[in-house]
Amino acid sequence: MKKKLYKIVSNETNRSKSNLIFYFFIMTLILLNLAAMIFETTSNRSIIFNQFLEIFELTSIVIFTIEYLIRIYVSEYTHPTSSKIKSAVIFIFSGFGIIDLLSILPFYLPLFITMDLRFLRILRFIRFFRILKIGRYDKSIHLIGNVIRDKKSELIMTGFISLIIILISSFIMYYVEHPHQPDKFSSILDSFWWAIATLTTVGYGDIYPVTGIGRFISGVIAIIGIGLIALPTGIISSGFIDEIRIKNKDKKCPHCGKDLI
Repeated sequence: MKKKLYKIVSNETNRSKSNLIFYFFIMTLILLNLAAMIFETTSNRSIIFNQFLEIFELTSIVIFTIEYLIRIYVSEYTHPTSSKIKSAVIFIFSGFGIIDLLSILPFYLPLFITMDLRFLRILRFIRFFRILKIGRYDKSIHLIGNVIRDKKSELIMTGFISLIIILISSFIMYYVEHPHQPDKFSSILDSFWWAIATLTTVGYGDIYPVTGIGRFISGVIAIIGIGLIALPTGIISSGFIDEIRIKNKDKKCPHCGKDLI
């Protein structure tokens, strides 16, 4: 019984008919939940439609709860260890386990804890985590995760360099523009916001330099920002190429017999 349940909820390459049905059913339910969250924010909803949304929410919670419990039950196959309890604990605290828990938590938490309405609104937002459940079923998202994991050190270094440049830009612009615009560049934190908007080439225009030297520095920083945006893009692109090359390493073109990559 447990083995059959595992085969239904697993993400194996060769999917069985029951696994495919489960896959499409859960994917559809997740997307419908996202649509329901969107419709809940609209005004002038009818009483019947509100009742439908409530029934749909309750039904979704029951299904997601059953799925969560099944995944705990078959965790000895998905996270094999020396004991069943240890496997269950590993799944519960894994990335997908936490996402599964967060997707049902907003419904159950108010039943046990008294809280104000503001916190209830926060719990409603947590329901958005249901959309992250798609990551378990989509191989493309797994590919993105592999790329980010493989290029983690390069991306961290790029982020660190960006932070240093933003800090330097903030300090320089504060001391250059503060005497002329004390209301705009009132602190280094305000300059920090300007540096982020400039380096990311967004340039909202709410804070901008008025002095000649300030405009010159702003132009230089904007040019540097173009390179900084392109750098992580290039790192991730090369990571994708490496992953696809590894994936298609032993695959041949059916027409010419050459390697696909």
